[in-house]
Amino acid sequence: MKIVYMGTPDFAAYALRKLYEAGQEIVCVVTQPDKPKGRSGKLVCSPVKEFALEKNLPVYQPEKIKAADSVAYLKNIEADLYVVAAFGQILSQEVLDIPRFGCVNIHASLLPKYRGAAPIQQALLDGNKETGVTLMQMNAGMDTGDILMQESLEITDEDTAGTLFDKLMELGGDMIVRAVPKIEKGELTPVPQDNDKATKVGKFTKEMGLIDWTRDAAYIDRLIRTMDPWPSAYTHMGDKTLKIWKARPVDKTSDAKAGEVFEVSKNTFMVATGKGSLEVHEVQLEGKKRMPAGDFMRGSHLEAGQLFN
Repeated sequence: MKIVYMGTPDFAAYALRKLYEAGQEIVCVVTQPDKPKGRSGKLVCSPVKEFALEKNLPVYQPEKIKAADSVAYLKNIEADLYVVAAFGQILSQEVLDIPRFGCVNIHASLLPKYRGAAPIQQALLDGNKETGVTLMQMNAGMDTGDILMQESLEITDEDTAGTLFDKLMELGGDMIVRAVPKIEKGELTPVPQDNDKATKVGKFTKEMGLIDWTRDAAYIDRLIRTMDPWPSAYTHMGDKTLKIWKARPVDKTSDAKAGEVFEVSKNTFMVATGKGSLEVHEVQLEGKKRMPAGDFMRGSHLEAGQLFN
């Protein structure tokens, strides 16, 4: 099977590696153009490109995959299948029609739930007990194609967006390796999505990490885990930003205002919320390193009565 692989971040690089190691013929790797990074503005290539260069695979980096020159380039490549994972550009119908087996997308949700840009984070923030990966036969819509394969995994109370990302990345890589031979043999039956059950999710932003202490403690805990590793959940302590990296909701009430520290112990401190309380274990004050709450309290002299906002 001759495959054109389209993807950009780590999530996509893992599946590319698994296909390569499984002996599939990767005839071209398509990824986003190199991006400037940091104050220096030095151009940095994507994880997918890094792997492709490591294995001497042909790389194509179009500004616009829909452009006429991009379509012409792809039509000149003899390919049976396109595999797409977090590529970052929408494919036109003209591109989708090029390979004889079409285009298969690796999507990190149980479609039709969580179509769009941030399905991993949204599943965690919503308090779902499970999520998964869908292999989808792509069409011109946004994650609306027929389902070829779908597998789920549990979301634990300790999962962060980072840990869930890794689990789903591994699951997606394993699934596409198993799926490609079945696609070639016609052994996978496309199943249309139920559009009535579809939900959409956009990109997460830094501003979404601001903690609203009037929300219940369980929700705030999920927000903290959803925003780990990026962009982080945060609050304000006076004129400084305080990131909260680890905490847990506890069924403990007090007369304190939402956002007020009402109990301080050796290693943790307790903050009142709209319902229940949040026991904080790990934080990062603006300009400082990430540290255990106990170390932070000894350095900042945090006391009961401190109000976060």
